[in-house]
Amino acid sequence: MKRVDQVLEAVKALEANHNSSVTAEDVGAYLHLDRSSASRYLNKLAKAGTLVKLDGRPVQFTSKRLQKADVPPRDSADQTLALSAQESIVGSDRSLQVPMQQAKAAILYPPSGLHTLLLGETGVGKSMFAEFMYRFSIQSGMIGTDAPFTRFNCADYADNPQLVMAQIFGVRKGAYTGADKDKDGLLKQSDGGVLFLDEVHRLSPQGQEMLFTFIDKGTFRRLGETEALERATVQIIAATTEDPSSFLLKTFTRRIPMVITLPALRDRTFDERMALIDAFLKMEAKRIGKSVYVNKNSLISLLLYECPNNIGQLRSDIQLACAKAFLKYKSKDENYILITQSDLPQHVKRGYMKIQEHRDEIDYLIKSSEDIFRYHADTFMEENALTPSGPVLFYEHIEERVSNLKSTGMDSRQIHEILNGDIETHFQNLIKGMDNQQRKEEISKLVAPEILEFAEHILNRAATMLTRSYDEGVLFPLALHLHGSIERIRTGQPIFHPQLNVIRVNFPDAFMAAMDAAKEMDRLFNIQTPLDEIGYIAMFLAADFDAVLGSEEAKVGVLVLMHGPSTASSMVQVANALVGKDHAVGLDMPLSVKAQDMYEIVKKEVRRVNTGRGVLLLVDMGSLSNFGALIAEELGVSIKTVDMVSTPIVIEASRKAVLGRELSEIYRSCQSAMGRAVSEQRREEQDKSDLIITACFTGEGASERLRKIVETRIQDIQGIEVKSLNILNKKEFIKRLDALHQEHRILAVVSTIDMVLDQYPLIHAVELLTGTGISRLEEIVSHEVAYRQMGVSLKNHLKGVDGKEAIYTSLDALSEMERELGVQIEHDVKTGILLHMGFMLERIRSGESLRSFEHLQTYKKEHERAYEVVQKALQSIESHFQLHIDEHETAYITRMIVENN
Repeated sequence: MKRVDQVLEAVKALEANHNSSVTAEDVGAYLHLDRSSASRYLNKLAKAGTLVKLDGRPVQFTSKRLQKADVPPRDSADQTLALSAQESIVGSDRSLQVPMQQAKAAILYPPSGLHTLLLGETGVGKSMFAEFMYRFSIQSGMIGTDAPFTRFNCADYADNPQLVMAQIFGVRKGAYTGADKDKDGLLKQSDGGVLFLDEVHRLSPQGQEMLFTFIDKGTFRRLGETEALERATVQIIAATTEDPSSFLLKTFTRRIPMVITLPALRDRTFDERMALIDAFLKMEAKRIGKSVYVNKNSLISLLLYECPNNIGQLRSDIQLACAKAFLKYKSKDENYILITQSDLPQHVKRGYMKIQEHRDEIDYLIKSSEDIFRYHADTFMEENALTPSGPVLFYEHIEERVSNLKSTGMDSRQIHEILNGDIETHFQNLIKGMDNQQRKEEISKLVAPEILEFAEHILNRAATMLTRSYDEGVLFPLALHLHGSIERIRTGQPIFHPQLNVIRVNFPDAFMAAMDAAKEMDRLFNIQTPLDEIGYIAMFLAADFDAVLGSEEAKVGVLVLMHGPSTASSMVQVANALVGKDHAVGLDMPLSVKAQDMYEIVKKEVRRVNTGRGVLLLVDMGSLSNFGALIAEELGVSIKTVDMVSTPIVIEASRKAVLGRELSEIYRSCQSAMGRAVSEQRREEQDKSDLIITACFTGEGASERLRKIVETRIQDIQGIEVKSLNILNKKEFIKRLDALHQEHRILAVVSTIDMVLDQYPLIHAVELLTGTGISRLEEIVSHEVAYRQMGVSLKNHLKGVDGKEAIYTSLDALSEMERELGVQIEHDVKTGILLHMGFMLERIRSGESLRSFEHLQTYKKEHERAYEVVQKALQSIESHFQLHIDEHETAYITRMIVENN
């Protein structure tokens, strides 16, 4: 038996013998331990929640739960009901014991309870505690079962004190502009129930005075009312994260007799924290509808990591881990949802480093020798929940994933980033669900039947030799490639493979299978296949296609530096989770740390993350902005610095870095996303010509045939060039695209190889050959031509604004809105919005009086997320034209996007 278990048994034995709590000296004498060792083990057991530590001298410990203080209930039946409301509150018999007693006393105090102020840090559960008080009020009979519970966050309208008071007390018609009718406030709506005012310190002094008048007299007046009094019976529960004496009027706090302080997560016992983790994991299992498994090390990390934002952050971190594990389960066809260390945010992983300090508590709490723990979904499903029967379609999988990610609180942009970053895009996922015979008929129009048959034959042989499978996503590109290669060999044109030795060394099995295929090709087509061509065939047969394309090369380092105890690490946690790789690194700079000390820390980290391609520093302000230039000079490392950054900028930089982009491009992208140097970039964009890229391994055979197909389709449209490239190396291919992007507007990439291109629309060759891709390409081209013509037309109608610039700056802004909000605006609708924005810019530039948006503040509140996205996207237009788009015009555009008309 471990020593900690012996100490626990000793406490129980001593309590049984003496019917009293015990001291460290008692335990030491019983087990022949020195008093300090006994005290250490007793305190560990108390920290874990196994023992209760009693104040006094000497300090005493007991294994018995403290009895609940006797709070006089209305009757014995009410006391029974009172217990059920607290069952869902973790820690009600531990760290929350005193707050629970205070809460019940406040509720039961005659005649109608005491108004209450809840104090505590962000995330400690003040809102949840207020709901407990409301439920307890109903169960104890203090209020009716249909009594309202109204929640209001005073911070929501902190910039408009008049509106805050209108929300709470109501409005009389004509009280202010826009008050076109009488309106009840939250006090009236909460009559007979509970009003929870969160962030009450944001309430203005005038608002506090009006509230304590209501507390004193039970009456109030609507805003703008001078005579008629309203009456209501409402129990007020207020909450704040601040010191009441610093932000609240004394006259207000004196009228709230019950003040309850909720403990921070760090002050709660380990078994309470374990109970919270269990509850949150069970909730996620219920949301997903499947069991969630967690390995032991991950559970330990969740128990021990520093969680400055308390229960709210713990829940958020668990949701993020579940989301990553769920996507891994879906995209990689795993058999179960398993959370491992790799799914945890970086700051959570660091918790495992504290295991030596808390070994005894961990051993006591996690007694199981198992390495995997299961949180069963079935137990927590609603009673009548239905589960789908039969095979689930691919699109239903996507819908399920989107739904579950939304349930974690993620917005559409975050979900889009996760899906694009994590879902596998290899050949075997291409073109599912189409009829095989139909596709063969389409491809046979361009490739000789004997070549298609031969391509299918060698893939079948390779599948046996390499123990893997291939589908039409490999078959059709291979057939196209062989068609061009055989033609080149027959006409004596050379074939060169610059990475032949790389393929031979890294993919020997695929190369041997390709040699076997070449022998048959020579016999069937009466040719002599060169070694370089065998290298190309091996690339189609290789299992690790990403490795063939060189996608795992060195990447630009991303280092986030922020003032504060957790700002940088929190941003990096979100960015890495959404990008799908732990690439960005966060360094927090507490205000107590000297700049020189931080400089040395950053310099050391720059050395570590630099792989030879440079480092991007993303900082907030102050001395951190100067570190990049100093370190670059000292170490000789390429460094660029972007200041005043936000989480979306960190996500953007991380995505570009993971994709292998160059330091200068990532830097420009971040600057552009922040609306800097936009004017010059936009002007360059207007003068670019349009370009479509076709691509295959060689840049010849299949790529050239695709180029001719595309040119035939767009031959009547002037000003669009088609260019073929090779994709021997993914990094080099993207470099070529980016170089071409400097002079051209790349409309689409048509490729025999499937890949993720974050900036350019990709059309797979098979789509082009089977018809769907042609329609998509023609749509892209026709839209581009329409926008081009619209710009020319507007040039003749707009005064003071260049029509072409207006169209293309607006078009870019709309693309950002679509991406951020996860919507797709129909072309006809987009055309109408572009026209609106063009004439809007003319009105603003000419100084015309603009329209007012009816019920503006209400609309902004109802569509807060969409309004913020639109407002941010419009900043690039404001910067380009050096003008201001007011909130009324922003609301009109928001409504067009939301309603998509």
